[in-house]
Amino acid sequence: MKTQLDRARNGEITQEMKEAAIYDDVSPEFIREGIANGHIVIYGNPQRKSRVVGIGQGLRTKINASIGTSPDIIDFDMEVEKARVAEKAGADTLMELSTGGDLGAIRKRVLDSISLTVGTVPLYQAAMETIQKKGSVVHMETDFLFEIIERQAQEGIGFMAIHCGINMITLERLRKQGYRYGGLVSRGGSFLTAWMNHNKKENPLYEEIDRLIDIMKKYDVILSLGNGLRAGAIHDSTDRAQIQELIINCEIAEYAQKKGVQIIVEGPGHIPIDEIETNVIIQKRMSNNAPFYMLGPITTDVTPGYDHISSAIGAALSSRYGADFICYVTPPEHLALPTPDDVREGVMAAKVAVHVGDMIKLKDKVKNQDLKMGIARRDLDWKTQYETAITSEKAEEIRKSRPPMEEDTCTMCGPVCSLKGVMEYYEKDLKDSRKRSYSSAL
Repeated sequence: MKTQLDRARNGEITQEMKEAAIYDDVSPEFIREGIANGHIVIYGNPQRKSRVVGIGQGLRTKINASIGTSPDIIDFDMEVEKARVAEKAGADTLMELSTGGDLGAIRKRVLDSISLTVGTVPLYQAAMETIQKKGSVVHMETDFLFEIIERQAQEGIGFMAIHCGINMITLERLRKQGYRYGGLVSRGGSFLTAWMNHNKKENPLYEEIDRLIDIMKKYDVILSLGNGLRAGAIHDSTDRAQIQELIINCEIAEYAQKKGVQIIVEGPGHIPIDEIETNVIIQKRMSNNAPFYMLGPITTDVTPGYDHISSAIGAALSSRYGADFICYVTPPEHLALPTPDDVREGVMAAKVAVHVGDMIKLKDKVKNQDLKMGIARRDLDWKTQYETAITSEKAEEIRKSRPPMEEDTCTMCGPVCSLKGVMEYYEKDLKDSRKRSYSSAL
């Protein structure tokens, strides 16, 4: 099968490329060229019709929302509701990461309930079903793992986080640095580390990389090279084990692209703000500017219950420095399985964050929206304010819940509104400039 990458290299503009171009208000040729160069990826799996978005250089930073059951809470209806809430709130993609209950059944329900491109970590299903049948992930069979990967590709999964970069060399770096302050927080990373240490064998996802690439190419699934040794504590950030895994992932990325497979490289989880730019630069340099997926990132370890705010800070800086894809974080991160309301809050925090970053990364293409909002606020034009806001539903809800005495003001200032108080002195200037201001904002 010819993938979107193959077709882009052949000069073809596909329907999916056209859809991605519309989503980001760029030309189809811009998308095609980005894909051909390995700088942009789009959904291409023909097994399922999905909303197509471009992820990569020169495009708006995209947001992924993650959902999924756990062994403690198995509520399929809630997971479907969370998927729908994420889509309505404005997530660009969704990852279905269930580890409790009938994993195939919940995945099917989620796929049927939304139009977003859906990603998975196939290792989760292979590990959990092995644990149920054999008592431990260390008994997982390689053929079974690859069977699960292909089964999920057949279902129409658009991208898969695969932990190829954890190999014997990576684990040796982890051992020589004396393990970690925060341990291993990636489920995929911990499953593979336990399997490799127990069986004294190389990671099959690394050792049999051609087998994996053949499946990805067959179904045009985007290979998202997982960050299984990402830091789960600030004091572990950018350590030797993480960098070793990144080196391996970037080598695999180059190899997979040569075979016609689209790839994303995943980045760190917990990281102080002064290391974010460095991580983006290193990843972009080593991967030839492949799309970079930042997991959060969380910028301090001491805010449980408010980690979506810590993450929004990291996401804004990541976007500003060139990250292409952000995984949201919800308020109960580190504490509990998210509810639908938590999902909504996580998506909205991420939307605010990437807009802040994109204002710098993409400049006037994004900042003009803020110019339009500034003019609407000056003119007390509430309709335009609601239409312009990326948080319009919440904004309108708050203002209507506390109506002002004067219709064109709000209850923060009421009749002593600062904007209204001086507007009359500049009325002539406003009339002369209003048309010019609006046209430049648009």
